[in-house]
Amino acid sequence: MADNLPSEFDVIVIGTGLPESIIAAACSRSGQRVLHVDSRSYYGGNWASFSFSGLLSWLKEYQEKSDTVIEGSAWQEQILENEEAIALSRKDNTIQHVEVFCYVSQDLHEYVEEAGALQKNHASVTSANSTEAADSAFLPTEDESLSTVSCEMPAEQTPSSDSKSTLEVNDAEVTEEKQNQSDDKTSEDETRENMPTAEDSTEQTKKTRITYSQIMKEGRRFNIDLVSKLLYSRGLLIDLLIKSNVSRYAEFKNITRILAFREGSVEQVPCSRADVFNSKQLTMVEKRMLMKFLTFCMEYEKHPDEYEAYEEISFSEYLKTQKLTPNLQYFVLHSIAMTETTSSTIDGLRATKNFLHCLGRYGNTPFLFPLYGQGELPQCFCRMCAVFGGIYCLRHSVQCLVVDKESGKCKAIIDQFGQRIISKHFLVEDSYFADSTCSRVQYRQISRAVLITDGSVLKTDSDQQISILTVPPEESGTFAVRVIELCSSTMTCMKGTYLVHLTCTSSKTAREDLEPVVEKLFIPYTEMERENEEVEKPRILWALYFNMRDSSDISRNFYNDLPSNVYVCSGPDSGLGNDNAVKQAETIFQQICPNEDFCPPPPNPEDIVLDGDSSQPEASESSVILEASSETPKESTNLENPEAPSK
Repeated sequence: MADNLPSEFDVIVIGTGLPESIIAAACSRSGQRVLHVDSRSYYGGNWASFSFSGLLSWLKEYQEKSDTVIEGSAWQEQILENEEAIALSRKDNTIQHVEVFCYVSQDLHEYVEEAGALQKNHASVTSANSTEAADSAFLPTEDESLSTVSCEMPAEQTPSSDSKSTLEVNDAEVTEEKQNQSDDKTSEDETRENMPTAEDSTEQTKKTRITYSQIMKEGRRFNIDLVSKLLYSRGLLIDLLIKSNVSRYAEFKNITRILAFREGSVEQVPCSRADVFNSKQLTMVEKRMLMKFLTFCMEYEKHPDEYEAYEEISFSEYLKTQKLTPNLQYFVLHSIAMTETTSSTIDGLRATKNFLHCLGRYGNTPFLFPLYGQGELPQCFCRMCAVFGGIYCLRHSVQCLVVDKESGKCKAIIDQFGQRIISKHFLVEDSYFADSTCSRVQYRQISRAVLITDGSVLKTDSDQQISILTVPPEESGTFAVRVIELCSSTMTCMKGTYLVHLTCTSSKTAREDLEPVVEKLFIPYTEMERENEEVEKPRILWALYFNMRDSSDISRNFYNDLPSNVYVCSGPDSGLGNDNAVKQAETIFQQICPNEDFCPPPPNPEDIVLDGDSSQPEASESSVILEASSETPKESTNLENPEAPSK
């Protein structure tokens, strides 16, 4: 492997999280020679998605890694007198306080393996779906509708999401390891079987017994995200996906419901104009009050006299001055603005406007979710980077950065094989830095919980609802908890179950922060209750709690003695959207490639002229992203009629 790697690049990227992957794609697209490496066996880093058994293997591997700094004399002997080394860490300390609970029967009479799983010789696995068999969707321009189409991509251009696959160098071409035949055979069947049908929504009323062995057997139908986020339909990431045409590598679902938790019960929040006027929860007076206030929020900058006097107070206090009923104040604060009670008036107005601005672009709510989980998004940008010549190496550790003492700049890396690879620019995910580099850094923490449940927090006629719910804090010093509930049509869980993500800024351990909210919304599954179909709350089948380090607000200056051509990429933040990752990626890209366009669309195949052929322009498979096929879309959202449900 090491012998095949070129010895010089323009940009070396360490880590395959979302911001690193965006930067790698942008640099490769602008003509830079990019090497993208990750010591992990999967794409996404702390933004990754795992199958159920993959998550268990990841947790086990995480706990077994105890060495913090790569040791050994081989690479140290390569450091010259006029050089110094910045050693990198092998252990990722991002995840802490992991607790796992299983509430269903664990009576495994025999070894249970995921249906259609690959034969694995490595402890860690990643997303269950096969990238080549998955459908892709375009995010259209303003005058197009969002549609889902089938897209075939050549394996040689596609970084696979499977842990057994990594893009390697062979005669300067990007190739992919051959996938197990069972993966190809089952991927299409999985997609077809996991998609909801008319029968599914009517037959789901009767609960069936779910066991741990069943969850394990159907584990490939789970895609469990380490980070829980949604995409704002007019957010920076959606705009980037459309601009770069990377959207063709993914498929998206609308979030169907925005919920609120009030007085011990869950209810649906009207957010669009049609929802407001059709709502039975609001009186006619409240409907007029709400529409008047939301209309003001859409253009609040034009009326500074109506909010300038309240800039020093919180948004929750400001709402009380606007003659809104307590019912409306609650909805606006927790389900529309989705801000903390201590957020400023300006922040609340800005968040409310953003929510309203995103309504109706692709559906009845402002949010989209990528099928197969958030871990698909970094892989989409890795594909773009690979298409334009980027080289990928998973399970490939970097032992140190080599710094020239005279210039003070980083000049090379030394990898696990002892190979010295030269580059002009170096991007490093912050979790790769050793403690000595991060000694002055003070991290915030994110509390996360992942639940597998047997029902929705708010039952309706359809079992294919995708919901977001905000539960406000009860005590001062604690934070609101964001709950995202995913159904099987998102390709993140098996039929008959829901995958529930809970997220908040940490004040204690994840379990201490989130368990009170879990107890309000769910009950643990017990053998005695399984025959009772009239249980008031959905039952928890399995639960995972963990804390995740948040480095998103750390200034580069807090890292010790980093050369000017070494750039730091932070991990996930606690926000709902991905704007922070996109802003970070664009800022770093402009420092590397000043005056270059950030992720422009690929050229049309008709416009490309190969060397020696000026008469008939053709598209080169190694340099052009393939166009999607023109078969009939499977589902679409009509922008001209945003109230119409997706097919």
